[in-house]
Amino acid sequence: MNISGEHLVEAIKYLAAGIAMGLGAIGPAIGEGIAAAHALDGMARQPEMEGALLRTMIIGQAITESTGIYSLVVAIILLFVV
Repeated sequence: MNISGEHLVEAIKYLAAGIAMGLGAIGPAIGEGIAAAHALDGMARQPEMEGALLRTMIIGQAITESTGIYSLVVAIILLFVV
């Protein structure tokens, strides 16, 4: 079996894109889970603050998700540019 340099670069490119997405998505996922858990805890303790807590949680999760989107952009660049 003869593996050329072109095939090796192609394989490494897909591996790098997968690692970039995997590592780039795990942080936001954990952070969003913690934020949702604490927001639900706050809503359970003070139901009258539900609107403010929900609004703040959604904004925080949107900001947190932006890092996951950046890792997706890096993965796409690795796939199509490199």
